Amino acid sequence: MWQDRLPEKFREAGPRIVEQDGNHLWSYDGQIFPTIGLNAVAGKPPEEWGMDPVRYEDMIPGCYDPVARVADMDLDGVQSALCFPSFPGFGGGTFIRAQDKELALLCVKAWNDFYIDEWCATAPERYIPLAILPVWDIDATVAEAQRVAAKGARTVSFPDSPVPLGLPSFHSDHWDGLWRVCSETQMPVSLHFGSGSYVPGFSFSSMKPIPGQMQTPDAPFAVATTLFSSNLMWTTVDLLFSGKLQKFPDLQFSLAEGGIGWVPYILERSDYVWERHRYYQAIDFDTRPSDLFRKHFWGCFIDDEHGLTNRHSIGVDRIMLEIDFPHSDSNWPNSRKRAAEVLADVPDDECSLIVEENARRMLNFPR
Repeated sequence: MWQDRLPEKFREAGPRIVEQDGNHLWSYDGQIFPTIGLNAVAGKPPEEWGMDPVRYEDMIPGCYDPVARVADMDLDGVQSALCFPSFPGFGGGTFIRAQDKELALLCVKAWNDFYIDEWCATAPERYIPLAILPVWDIDATVAEAQRVAAKGARTVSFPDSPVPLGLPSFHSDHWDGLWRVCSETQMPVSLHFGSGSYVPGFSFSSMKPIPGQMQTPDAPFAVATTLFSSNLMWTTVDLLFSGKLQKFPDLQFSLAEGGIGWVPYILERSDYVWERHRYYQAIDFDTRPSDLFRKHFWGCFIDDEHGLTNRHSIGVDRIMLEIDFPHSDSNWPNSRKRAAEVLADVPDDECSLIVEENARRMLNFPR
């Protein structure tokens, strides 16, 4: 992907696969990055999962081959897929943290061109174009958002919290140019949990990355896996009180892999705080946070029975089913079967919204 697209002088430092201790690893910008085992466990029983790096031959081809993935989607009963990057990070965090920003910008553009022009072009009716952004440079970010919109991108991925990356918060005017482009081009902003490089759970908060290795604190990774959606709780409240939703009334945010069970409580709590505390702060006096949520946010879930039970407290027209293939939360190849189980008590018209219509409307991706 990158070796074919980067100028020759950047290819040695650019992303490439290397072999070390029998594993396939990524080499980039003078560092080594593991291919995390949990990112490619589709088809394996949980007893065989692990965090250790894996080789490509240990994965099913649908993890890296767009033609094979369509076959896996057919097997799973999935019509269309929006795919987030793995090595670059869900929001491009690998490039955001890189030292050589000239190379990083080229890498961002190369990934976008590959995903839109090659991966999605393999089956345009099945793959939904997404792009990452060079968010360390706001001018380059706006320019890339405009470029990928013209190429047909249906959404851009953005860090679920820019602050841990050393970038301005959602409350800053710094991002207004991007929000304007996304509003004008009708591209929702996809906020995938973990894309801001923050792992939830205080046991993980002070860890420093070790090149080529997974971080291994004394707490089991189950703590972080359980709490990943809490990233998007923080993000949602930040945005609800940021004033940006009033400034950009057409701006849309998708909470990728965030779950929905927490949403009713957060909306209830946000409204309660708004009722009592808005008078002495720079907060919109007229619009309840819950009303803003139902106008600007889209909740995404994989397996969330509690959230579905309380779906009307969220808004049935703002909820979407997702699959997470080939990661460890996926139910592949039984996603359709599991969806039927969790949606068994949901009326057919609401099911249609949740499993297809809402996503097509948000992404402007008609049949």
